[in-house]
Amino acid sequence: MGIPLAYNLRNLLVRKTSTALTALGIGLVSWVFIFTLALAGGFESALRTTGSPENLIAIRSGSTAELTSIVTRDAAAIVESQPEVARAPDGRPLATRELVVLWNLERKSGTPTNVVVRGVTARSLSLRPKIRLIEGRLFEPGLEEVVVGRLVSQRFAHGSVGDRIKLAGRQWSIVGVFDSDGASFDSEVWGDVELFMPVFDRPVYQSVTFRLDDPSHLEAVRGRLEADPRMSVQVKREDEFYAAQSATLAALLRGLGLFVTLIMALGAISGALNTMYAAVGSRTKEIGTLLALGFSRGSVLFSFLVESVLLASFGGLLGCVFALPVNGITTSTMNFASFSEIAFRFQVTPPVLLAGMLFAAIMGLVGGFFPARNAARRVLIEALREA
Repeated sequence: MGIPLAYNLRNLLVRKTSTALTALGIGLVSWVFIFTLALAGGFESALRTTGSPENLIAIRSGSTAELTSIVTRDAAAIVESQPEVARAPDGRPLATRELVVLWNLERKSGTPTNVVVRGVTARSLSLRPKIRLIEGRLFEPGLEEVVVGRLVSQRFAHGSVGDRIKLAGRQWSIVGVFDSDGASFDSEVWGDVELFMPVFDRPVYQSVTFRLDDPSHLEAVRGRLEADPRMSVQVKREDEFYAAQSATLAALLRGLGLFVTLIMALGAISGALNTMYAAVGSRTKEIGTLLALGFSRGSVLFSFLVESVLLASFGGLLGCVFALPVNGITTSTMNFASFSEIAFRFQVTPPVLLAGMLFAAIMGLVGGFFPARNAARRVLIEALREA
C-alpha cells in the first residue's frame, strides 16, 4: 500500500520558505536549460526553413556553402536544360542562378558586421513562395536597386525603403523590404545577379536552384549532373543543404548551454538535498508512525522521492513561466558556414518546455534519492525513540 500523495503535498506547504527557495533555484536552472534549447532551436529553424523540400540546389562538388562554390555559366545552362526541370508558365525553366558575397554593413548600434548580399533573378521569388514583399517593390533588373530582408531593415543603419547603402563602391537604393517567414533570407540583401557580377568582379555564379516537374526524378537528375564530365557539381535538396549548415553551431550552442546548466544544476540539487534531509530530520516521528502502521520501507522511499520530484516540478513550472517571455525575441549570431550575421527568433516550443520540466524532475529525483533512502532505512524503534 502506498502513502497518499496528499501527505507529500501537505508537507511541502507546511515548509513554505524552504520549499519556495528550493523551487526558485531549480526554476532558474530550468530556465537556463530552456533558454539554451530555445536559442539553438531558433538558429536551426532559421536555416532549416530557408530551403524548400521541393527545390534542388546545384553547387560545386565538395563545397559545403555557397560562398565556396563556383558554377560557371555553361554549367548553369546545362543544369537548366535538363528535361526534368519544371517550366514556368512562359515556358522557361523554373530555375535561378545566384551569386553570394559578403559585405560589411553597420548596425544601428554602430557596430559593423558581415551581411550576405545575394544576386538573384526574377525566378528566385517563384521558387520561394514563402517570401513576400511587405514594403515597397522589387528591384528593377539592370538598375542599382536592392531589396532587403525584414531583419536587415530593422537592425541595420540606412535599411529602410528610400535609403541608400554603399556596396562595392556604389550607392544602391533600397526599394523594398521582404519577409521570408523567419528564414535566414531575412538577414540578406538582394539585387540583380547580372548587375552584381561585374560590380563585385565575380564572373561566375555560386549556385543554381531549380525545381523538378516530378520529385521522383531526383536521383536520375542528380546522377546525370554529378557524372557529367563538363562540370563538377553536386545536387542536394535545398532544405537539407541549409539544414546541414546549422548543425555545427547548434551543437556548440547546446553543448555550452548544457555545460553551464549542469554546473548550476549542482547547486540546485544541493538545495534539494538540504531541503529533503531537513524534511527527514524534522519528521522522524512521522516516519516511525508510518512504519508502525505497516507501510513498507519501499513505500517510505517512494513517498519521499515523490515529494522531491514534486518540489522540483514546481521549480520546473517556474522555469517555464520565466522562459515564456523570451519566445519570439530576435537575436543574432555568426553563421560559421557563411561567416555572416544571421538573425533569428528564440523558439520556446511545447517540446522545449517539456524538456525543461523533465530536466527539473531529474534534478529532484537525484536530489531526493539519498534523503529518501535515509528515511526508508530508519529502524522503527529508533525512529519512535528519537521522536
